[in-house]
Amino acid sequence: MAVDMKTLEEEFKQQNKSCLLLGASGETGKQLLAELLERNIFSKITLIGRRKLAFEGKELENLVQEVVDFEKLDDFAAAFQGHDVAYCCLGTTKAKAGADGFFRVDHDFIVKSAELSKSGGCSQFHLMSSRGADSKSSFLYLKVKGQVEAEIEEMGFNRLAVYRPGVLLVDRQESRPAEWMARKFFGALTSVCSTPMAIPIESVGRAMVSNTLLLQQPEKKATEILEHKDIASLAKGNAK
Repeated sequence: MAVDMKTLEEEFKQQNKSCLLLGASGETGKQLLAELLERNIFSKITLIGRRKLAFEGKELENLVQEVVDFEKLDDFAAAFQGHDVAYCCLGTTKAKAGADGFFRVDHDFIVKSAELSKSGGCSQFHLMSSRGADSKSSFLYLKVKGQVEAEIEEMGFNRLAVYRPGVLLVDRQESRPAEWMARKFFGALTSVCSTPMAIPIESVGRAMVSNTLLLQQPEKKATEILEHKDIASLAKGNAK
């Protein structure tokens, strides 16, 4: 049976919940934050990052920013306390950070952030992963993504949602070859809708917020993995 998303939003708002968002300076995090602000389902949103972000011309009374050193996250445990929901959009690439730097960000920082979120009282965790994530993969990127998924699942959140989109379509200032190739291959259509291989980044943010509401339903499993097609469907409002 179809779900009335507007009703779920109103019910959620009445619960006066708060959330934290890691990686708000990245492309996915930016879109997720925009969706959270637009739908206004949380009484407080805490951004946790290396630096404060500027929001020119906007008064965001329910937005709090915590600046942390990801190399010393234990020293900033207080920033992770008192949140009901956590979103993690942290990530880098091997090309940008090197193999060691990539592992440190995409594994160490994410796993530690999840641990602190859990110990701080968070019951619902949303993890941005990747299509093909597999802890046994021979590719470093997919292997690390799979390892992180497994390690966070073992932490025992009441609800864990893992998102595995395909190619993210976004106009980056810092272009990535795979995304450039996808835009060339799929053409202008990919800028406005999803394909079996690629999805606009706005759709991912929309799906994550919608799924936050759906996870309130008691019949939902403790761990839910949303593959590319699931994310695209949810972004279109096809929730059940």
